[in-house]
Amino acid sequence: MTTIGIIGAGNIGSQLARLAVQHGHEVVIANSRGPETLTELVDELGSSARAATRDEAAAAGEIVVVTIPLTAIDTVPVEPLAGKVVIDTNNYYPQRDGDIAELDDETTTTAEMLQAHLPSSHVVKAFNHIGAADLTGHATPSGTPDRRALVIAGDDADAKRTVADLIDAFGFDVVDAGALAEGWRIQRDTPGYGPRLTAPELREALASAKRYRDM
Repeated sequence: MTTIGIIGAGNIGSQLARLAVQHGHEVVIANSRGPETLTELVDELGSSARAATRDEAAAAGEIVVVTIPLTAIDTVPVEPLAGKVVIDTNNYYPQRDGDIAELDDETTTTAEMLQAHLPSSHVVKAFNHIGAADLTGHATPSGTPDRRALVIAGDDADAKRTVADLIDAFGFDVVDAGALAEGWRIQRDTPGYGPRLTAPELREALASAKRYRDM
């Protein structure tokens, strides 16, 4: 059993909390509005979950998921996450997030931005290219024919292995895209973003992905 901290209780954060509890983990979940606004979700999740502040979720989690609007990255606690595996689920939508120059010119990625904010953490990109409902709706046991696959990217091999094991337990095969900088291959508007793909299909999608400037 692992304690999973979740910073962000939107669609993805809530679904990951459900998956975590279903698979025997403890969940500590936070949002921007305060623990008292998460009563309904925590009641649904049961005794294995509790609501907390961002700092408390960051401190409690052995693995911590950051699933908040991109513009709120600077609010993620730094010190409580030092040395920990941090999962970044984010995507860049200019119409929602405003124009961010280094993402527009593709000199960095959302996960690299989070890694820069958390220099002592081990950031892994994951769960950013699947709809929230599909996190529970498409999950199947290991070995299921045509099992859906999900991508990870990161710079720390041990951190990626930890996240890959979690994803497999949650019900999905795993495709490693490589370093954190390669996370662009599964960003919005790429072939792998959204559709239900098996591991071989997802590898093909990653290989065929193009930068925005080349589209």
